[in-house]
Amino acid sequence: MRVGILGSGDVGRALGTGFATIGHSVMIGTRHPDQPHLREWSETEPGERLLGTPSEAAEYGELMVVSTLGVATTEAVLSAGVHHFGTKVVIDTTNPLRFEEGGAPSLAIGLTTSAGEELQKLLPSARVVKAFNIVGNVHFFRPSFPGGPPDMYVCGNDGPAKQTVTDVLHRFGWPSVIDLGGIESSRELESLCILWVKTAMALGNWNIAFKVLRK
Repeated sequence: MRVGILGSGDVGRALGTGFATIGHSVMIGTRHPDQPHLREWSETEPGERLLGTPSEAAEYGELMVVSTLGVATTEAVLSAGVHHFGTKVVIDTTNPLRFEEGGAPSLAIGLTTSAGEELQKLLPSARVVKAFNIVGNVHFFRPSFPGGPPDMYVCGNDGPAKQTVTDVLHRFGWPSVIDLGGIESSRELESLCILWVKTAMALGNWNIAFKVLRK
């Protein structure tokens, strides 16, 4: 499968590495393909790793990933071309974070909408699924914790799309995936990112993840 990724930061590259490792062809869309760290990523084994413009990546991907800064997502998607997304499954990893000096981030939007919902409105024919937004990027692929693998939440309006993303998560090493329902549950998941950040700051440890204890 061809995977297109909008966003060339740590999140986009980590997901691209995961997809390439399990055998998919990946293109990261970026406005700055000549940056050394992107060239290094594209030349690393295993897998086919390509660099292109945002528009080229959006056209290339059979499955799309949006891993831009949450507050810049609309601009990035419009730059890539809404028409390139069509009815594709779109994994939304974003959190609309607002940063203030000296403190933890907060959400730029919330309560009555979310980044996930706004992306779905922007891409009305695409099938947006929120995932990967509640853990650090170093643990996206094959997470390993002493207490066992953590849980991942997903939400979205399309059942088959959520199954596609669940299958991806299983192959990435997440055996437990919890479906929270429609894309409006992004409101809780994006707030959960803030809880993750504040917990990490309180513990002085960013190697943390969430797990639901069952009885």
